[in-house]
Amino acid sequence: MERLILTCLACLALAACGLGETAVSAAAGGASQAEQAKAGLQTEARVKQQLDAAAALDAQRRQAAENDTQ
Repeated sequence: MERLILTCLACLALAACGLGETAVSAAAGGASQAEQAKAGLQTEARVKQQLDAAAALDAQRRQAAENDTQ
C-alpha cells in the first residue's frame, strides 16, 4: 500500500511539473503575442502617416498644376 501511495505521489509531482511548464510557456507566448500586436499597431500608424503625407503632397502638386494653367 505504501508503495502505491509513493507511486501516486511521484506521478502527481511529475504531472504538476508539466502543468507548471505549460503555464510558463503560455505566459511567454501571450507576452510575445502582445509585443507583436503592439508592433503591428505601430506599423499601421506609420503607414497611415506616410499615406497621409503622400496624399497631402499630391494635393499640393495638383494645386500647383492648376495654378500654372491659369
